[in-house]
This record gives sequence, C-alpha cells and structure tokens, in this order.
Amino acid sequence: MIRATRGDLVESTHRGHAVVMDAGGIAMAWGDPDAVIYPRSSCKMLQALPLIEAGVDLPSERMALACASHQGAALHVEGVRHWLADMGLGEDDLMCGPEPSRDTDLRHAMIRAHEAPGQVHNNCSGKHAGFLALTRHLGAGPAYVDPDHPVQKAVRAAFEEVTGEDSPGFGFDGCSAPNFATTTTGLARAMQRFASAGQGGGGRDGAMAALRDAMIAHPMLVAGEGRACTELMAACTTPAAIKTGAEGVFVAILPERGMGVALKIADGATRASEAAIAAILVHLGALDPEHPAARRRLGVPIVNRAGLEVGRIEAMAGFPA
Repeated sequence: MIRATRGDLVESTHRGHAVVMDAGGIAMAWGDPDAVIYPRSSCKMLQALPLIEAGVDLPSERMALACASHQGAALHVEGVRHWLADMGLGEDDLMCGPEPSRDTDLRHAMIRAHEAPGQVHNNCSGKHAGFLALTRHLGAGPAYVDPDHPVQKAVRAAFEEVTGEDSPGFGFDGCSAPNFATTTTGLARAMQRFASAGQGGGGRDGAMAALRDAMIAHPMLVAGEGRACTELMAACTTPAAIKTGAEGVFVAILPERGMGVALKIADGATRASEAAIAAILVHLGALDPEHPAARRRLGVPIVNRAGLEVGRIEAMAGFPA
C-alpha cells in the first residue's frame, strides 16, 4: 500500500488490508478482506453503542468523548472530569490506568508542577466514562472491564451484530478493556451500517446515527490538535467520521455516500495507516489531495537534519486504484 523512498530506491514498504463497503456489499478491497484483526480503538463507536442504545441521555460532546482516543488536553480532561462528577464518581472509578497527557503544553506544565499523570489523562478515559455510565444505568458492579461484566457482554453482542460476524475472541487493549477481533470486512460492514444509520428508525439505528453525528460535530474531542482523525474529518469535502486504532488500523464513515472503510497495516505502522486512509479518501473523492491535511500524510517529504528532502512517503503505484 505505502512505500518510503530514499534517493532512487524504495527503502521500505507497508502492506495491508482494506475494504470499502457500500449498501450493496464490498465495493473495493485490497489485500485480504478476510484477515482477522483487532480493531483496537477504531471501534470505540461500537463500544459506546450499548450505552446510547440503552437510552442513556447524553449531550453530543459526551458521545464524542465516548468514541475518542483523545490527546489528554485540557478540554478532554475537564470534559471527562465533569462527566464523572455528574455521575457522582471520581477518577479512581476509572479502570483505564494513568497515562501522561499527549498534549505537549499540558504534559510540560504538569512536569513543572510535579503533578503525576492520572487516569483522566489516558487517551481512552472518555470511553471508560461511557462504560461507567452504562454500569451505573445497569446497576452493575464496578469491574466493568471484565469480559463477563454486563457492560462487556453488551459490547460484544453489539459488536458481533453490527459487524455481522461472530468474534473469534478478544485481547485486552492498552486501557484494559476487551478488544474483540473481527475481519477487515466485518469492521467495514460495521462502518457502513453507521454510515446508513438514521434512515430506518428504531433504537439501534438512532443510537448509531447519534454517535456518528457526534463524532462529525466534535472532531477536536475525538482526537485533538495535530491528529490525523481530527484534521482529516475537518478536511473532507463530505461529512466523515474518521477514527484511528493502534497498530495501523483506521476506519471512516461517510454518511452522504452510505460508505464505510476499514484498513489494517500489517506491520502496525502509523505513518502507513495515516497515508493509506488519506489515499483511500482521495480515491473516493472525499478528500482533496492538495489539502494540507492530506499532504501531511500522503506524499510526505522525508527531510534530513540539514533540511534537505531525501525521500518521500507515498502510495504504491496502483494503490488505491
């Protein structure tokens, strides 16, 4: 899919799998559509689905935070803290683990103030606040990341129903929540169903549309300043919900086109997954290749210490055509 050149040679290549799904099924595919993958954080809208489907009333900002892999900037941290406080809960009720803020200004300010990073700074704290909200709604016990907990049973059921596949199993994510495996096609099918939601009525249909629209309305909450998810959502010429996952996963939801996209870079490289999702969005006509957000990920110059351009990161010939 993606290559890095240096001089006249291809120095590195990144292989992967990708599927574009529309209402009729697979519209385009590369690599192995049946490759079984962990979606990682790309599927947070699926993990938040049982919360909204249960009828828990949330403003769109909190729905976006539930789907976020955020930077841990002040707007994210304060958003999660207020959400927890409104539930009568605190940071100690989270089970995602502490993480230094990924926001440079806040991280440096905390270092200067000798403040230890907390769980609210974890990039998954919004998702975990959503898990706590569903736990509270269900009257369930506090161990909400246990695969046998009612929250995770509800997540797995929704995940399998929307992907249209039985999950072959799970691994624990960096934030300790179970991450259920599926095929690249299953993940794309789920994104297509989010894309077409809002037309059929019913609790799930409305919940899927609400989460998708919250992501589109609040791209800064979904990721943050300088992040590919946020910048590409803002850059797209058609409304789009775009979400990354660790180890080279990306998804996109294009509601006006009724399309869902899922991709996985086999070696897990973020530089390749960002370039590949940009290339696919350009190919679909959803992203101007000359937009700065696209150019920062696709056709990126490799510059040495002296400021000389010595290579490029670009799509392989024939991808995604």
